[in-house]
Amino acid sequence: MRIQLSEHFTYRKLLRFVLPSIAMMIFTSIYSVVDGLFVSNFVGKIPFAAINLIMPVLFILGSIGLMAGAGGSAILGKTLGENEGEKAKKYFSTMVYALAATGLIFGLIGFAVMQPLSIALQAEGEMLADCVLYGRVLMFALPFQMLQMAFQSFFITAEKPKLGLMVTLIAGVTNMVLDALLIVVFQWGLFGAAIATAISQIFGALLAILYFARKNDSLLQLTLKTKLYWKVLLNVCTNGSSEMVSNLAASLINMLYNFQLMRFAGENGVAAYGVIMYVSFVFSAIFYGYTMGSAPIISYQYGAQNHTELKNMFKKSTHIMLAAGIIMVVSVITTAGPLTKVFVGYDQDLYDMTVHAFQVFAVTFLLSGFSIFGSGFFTALNNGKISAAIAFLRTFVFEVFAILMMPIIFGLDGIWWAVVVAESAAFLVTGIFLLIKRKTYHYA
Repeated sequence: MRIQLSEHFTYRKLLRFVLPSIAMMIFTSIYSVVDGLFVSNFVGKIPFAAINLIMPVLFILGSIGLMAGAGGSAILGKTLGENEGEKAKKYFSTMVYALAATGLIFGLIGFAVMQPLSIALQAEGEMLADCVLYGRVLMFALPFQMLQMAFQSFFITAEKPKLGLMVTLIAGVTNMVLDALLIVVFQWGLFGAAIATAISQIFGALLAILYFARKNDSLLQLTLKTKLYWKVLLNVCTNGSSEMVSNLAASLINMLYNFQLMRFAGENGVAAYGVIMYVSFVFSAIFYGYTMGSAPIISYQYGAQNHTELKNMFKKSTHIMLAAGIIMVVSVITTAGPLTKVFVGYDQDLYDMTVHAFQVFAVTFLLSGFSIFGSGFFTALNNGKISAAIAFLRTFVFEVFAILMMPIIFGLDGIWWAVVVAESAAFLVTGIFLLIKRKTYHYA
């Protein structure tokens, strides 16, 4: 039975509704990890480090799709809550068409500047060639990557989270199969990894377009009877700015981490950080998946001015974030060794460094879920400014300060502890914003 946005959500019903979104984000993270796993084990340490060096640039561009999905879903959810179904379909179509055009433009620019960008990231020699190769292949698929990311949110708003999960699963399995085929069987190396990822992104986006382009039983449908709603597109950017800011800042921070690690630990440091990022994507995906899955409910109830249900959603969500954080900390600490061995078991020094860094990094999961949900909560309430402020402080300001200052005092260990310091500060700031705005939005 399809769960509707207008219903009252118990813990059981809420988890049932958000579970496909959580699974979708986890699987998206897993099939991103598979690229690194195949490259690290079958191509080599330098190509693996090259992927991790150029990946922040790819995330910055791809985050435009996350912004469109999160910001657009907030507007669509509110519009649907106001019983404006036809208007929502027109807004939705405008968002998709504008995003596709944006992806094409940025893809062409990214292809042209990939080499100077890689040089600016301190890539040289073999690593430079690998960065340029991997980055340029993925620029061809950038419009589809952006659309695939946005559709993850749009499927939830359309009350079709399970279908969104299915599309993600199909795209992910495609990537995994092609990785095995192109890297291991055909031995195409890093080029094979890039092609596998690009094809999976194209496939995932096309499946979603085919569904929404035809008549369906969801709340959303692509239509040609629309126009450029400039104000709506501006609001999409404003509402979704926290997701854009978060990913943009996180990508810049990854570059800064790589820069510091190259200074203190060389290529081993970059590779160790890459392993941590790959695995942490999977754990963080639970927080992001829950936030993505619950956001349309919050937007709908906000549009309907149902304060009782807003209070219900806020209370249950904070409880779920706390429980999930505790479970994750224990899980990461106890599995750090086996997880690291899968990636870099062939190098003892790199293995030891990564396990130690992993166990330090685990502490962040106790704090980050609250801040991730807090930022997404304000996005769902159509307050992009506070959402962006939380995201910017959490993923950029606090981390820049920590990553620059901590190594001066503690050396390499300071780099690993920097994220814990930053997440602690973000936790406090998020709590303050939620406390200040509780009467304005009536959620507590």
